[in-house]
Amino acid sequence: MAKLVSSDPQRFAELLECLWNEDPTVRMRAADAAEKVTVARPELLNPHKQELLGRLAEAEQIALRWHLALMVPRLVLSAPEKQPAAAALRRYLEDRSSIVKTFALQGLADLAKQDSSLRGPVRRTLEESLRTGTAAMKARARKLLKELQN
Repeated sequence: MAKLVSSDPQRFAELLECLWNEDPTVRMRAADAAEKVTVARPELLNPHKQELLGRLAEAEQIALRWHLALMVPRLVLSAPEKQPAAAALRRYLEDRSSIVKTFALQGLADLAKQDSSLRGPVRRTLEESLRTGTAAMKARARKLLKELQN
């Protein structure tokens, strides 16, 4: 899917529609493909900003959550839009999945790099994760704290 959309970006909207598919496997694969494509082409996300912010807040599937945590900070967000996005990512820190929590930390740090008002709270969250997080969270928190200090 990612190769198809990379070669034909007009199909990106079709791919994103699959994030609401009834089949969890379809949702997971679509989220994975969208996340991979938008590493190089983050601008593809912007026409779908409101839908993605809504999906971030409502998603319950683990694979969907972790991909959204990485994609949403790639959006061009206004300051008022960053606050609910950060709040949703903070809720992801309560997920049962270590990978969701780890990528929520990444998403929060990515938002904090764009918005100085988030840096202090995100830094505290990362420091807390160093003390209480899973091994993956601790490793990611160490890396992200170094990046935020630069």
